[in-house]
Amino acid sequence: MLRIKRVPTVVSNYQKEEGEEGTRLGGGCGRNCFRSCCLPGSKLPLYAFKKLNKIADGGKVELSYQNNEPPVPFLDSLLLGEWEDRMQRGLFRYDVTACETKVIPGEYGFIAQLNEGRHLKKRPTEFRVDKVLQPFDEAKFNFTKVGQEEVLFQFEASEDEEVKFFPSAPIDAENSPSVVAINVSPIEYGHVLLIPRILECLPQRIDHDSFLLALYMAAEAGNPYFRLGYNSLGAFATINHLHFQAYYLAVPFPIEKAPSKKITTTTGGVQISEILKYPVRGLLFEGRNTLEDLSNVVSDSCICLQDSNVPYNVLISDSGKRIFLLPQCYAEKQALGEVSSELLDTQVNPAVWEISGHMVLKRKEDYEGASEGNAWRLLAEVSLSEERFEEVKALIFEAIAGSIEEMDDDKPSFLEKPDVASQPLEDVDALNKGSQPAMVSV
Repeated sequence: MLRIKRVPTVVSNYQKEEGEEGTRLGGGCGRNCFRSCCLPGSKLPLYAFKKLNKIADGGKVELSYQNNEPPVPFLDSLLLGEWEDRMQRGLFRYDVTACETKVIPGEYGFIAQLNEGRHLKKRPTEFRVDKVLQPFDEAKFNFTKVGQEEVLFQFEASEDEEVKFFPSAPIDAENSPSVVAINVSPIEYGHVLLIPRILECLPQRIDHDSFLLALYMAAEAGNPYFRLGYNSLGAFATINHLHFQAYYLAVPFPIEKAPSKKITTTTGGVQISEILKYPVRGLLFEGRNTLEDLSNVVSDSCICLQDSNVPYNVLISDSGKRIFLLPQCYAEKQALGEVSSELLDTQVNPAVWEISGHMVLKRKEDYEGASEGNAWRLLAEVSLSEERFEEVKALIFEAIAGSIEEMDDDKPSFLEKPDVASQPLEDVDALNKGSQPAMVSV
């Protein structure tokens, strides 16, 4: 059994140290949580999205309000408005907008952030890293224990195929709503958690419905600056309750700028390519027809990896049109003592955001000395070897063989970049209305 010790990220103000969960009194917790003691009669805002299926339909969507109130854009006015409300109410552990951030000079433009607020004075916890699929454990922290004030809104498919917003809707416990909640230890502006079917207490593993829900959220946003990410167990997920993360970053992620070589196209029009000239080996999936086609292929690939006990991370980019799948082995190397003390001393946990090129640093000396070379060296330790990656790739293509249309061994192609890549850095402040610090070059 392989284990590592790390300080867990606190995502909720109700997250306790291991072993403290038994301190609640009987007859209800009194903190307005998502459990049977507090849920009856509870209400939350509800955003009902239209099930857009065509990839091309991923533009911005406007909400239809009850009582014919003026429509407002989803992300700017709902998610960000609710997120800023929680910031004003003091629910976050620190002000992420005050964190220093810079774009590191170099070909890829890695982003470095100094986030000392994430460096907790808490005791490290042991995490098992050699088992991607683990059963849900009610005794450990899970998202039913968060306070309802940390939840921004319910996120569900519309029953009549019309986009609607209900400012106060009952929480239907029998149908287990999907919800969007704040991460109280944010990495960036608007950092939230998408928790599919929260009351079903699903363990951290991809399934078809939940992954499609994440794509719907990305498409509904229609904003290339808003990405969703997923970490499996063994790839730096620390809470074994199914969730995705999402936030705004107003510059391209370095991985979004990496070239790729087409491998194949599925019968549903999903192009699968291998990422080239990037320190972490991985695959890129690009949708051409429907969200469901894209979701099914990526879900099948993720399910193959987790069933094969391969830790992995996923980045959902370009409003749900591009998905990066990145198997990794850093935690395994760490547990085996194969990571240098120099890298371990940085306390960087290379999850989806770090692997994609957003380096969250906890020490000022690491931030001041940040370079593309240092970022590359860290991420090279995350990547599977070429031989192991070829084995994992073969597993994936065997799992999705029924949907493969053609194989392509042509030369590497530099695929069309998403709109985000062409966005000038000067627009960083304008995007988030001054709430997010601008990226600065060094």
